[in-house]
Amino acid sequence: MVTISKIICYNLTNMAKQSKIRVALIIPAYNEAAVVGKVVHNLHKTFAKTEYDFSVVVVNDGSTDDTALVARKAGAHVIDHIINSGSGAATATGLSYAQSKDFAIAATLDADGQHDADDVLQGVNNLLTGDADLLIGSRIIQSGDMSLLKKVGNKGLSLITLMLFGINVTDSQSGLRIFSQKALKELRWKTSGYEFCSEMLWRANQAGLRIREYPIKAIYTEYSMGKGQSNWNGFNIVKVLLRQRIVELFSE
Repeated sequence: MVTISKIICYNLTNMAKQSKIRVALIIPAYNEAAVVGKVVHNLHKTFAKTEYDFSVVVVNDGSTDDTALVARKAGAHVIDHIINSGSGAATATGLSYAQSKDFAIAATLDADGQHDADDVLQGVNNLLTGDADLLIGSRIIQSGDMSLLKKVGNKGLSLITLMLFGINVTDSQSGLRIFSQKALKELRWKTSGYEFCSEMLWRANQAGLRIREYPIKAIYTEYSMGKGQSNWNGFNIVKVLLRQRIVELFSE
């Protein structure tokens, strides 16, 4: 027989679960089968110690390897793109999913193991206690582990972001970003490649969202160094951003 006390305990337990802050941890991934399982595992290990109601979401961006299979086995919810659409498109898919499922906070991070799960958690905590709508994990503020070439490339693209869009951040290309529910609802961009990192800041500024940064570690391995964008690719990013800025400038 079900007693009144059991019913009360059951309802209180459900209320406690519902009151937890829901966090989506989004990983855009293209051919990352070698490392994505470890990234998912580390997020589960770190966030399982917290009170957050979290979900790890891998957006498999048309991979030709076992990225999706490895991610699912590690405990991630996987969204599949039929074809490779680009980092910007994969990130947009993940954030759209987070908004549709009514997550309070979303975080994006790279699939190559470059970001520390503890830094992701710190960013979520910072968003809750600070005044940001979009929080950028900056590898430049404490850049001891970053190579000189990477520093020059990142600072150069951050300077371009300032010149084109008037947004002053230290690490415009960081893949570790934390989004408030307001940002999930209002933030949209048009580019699909790596240039979306700068365009996102532009659109956030246009939408009146508050952009902040916090320091994170940069974990560079031989694998992640081989997967990241090169400084030469930075020239292509600048061309796309410049074209987009000119088009919208003359259409205003």
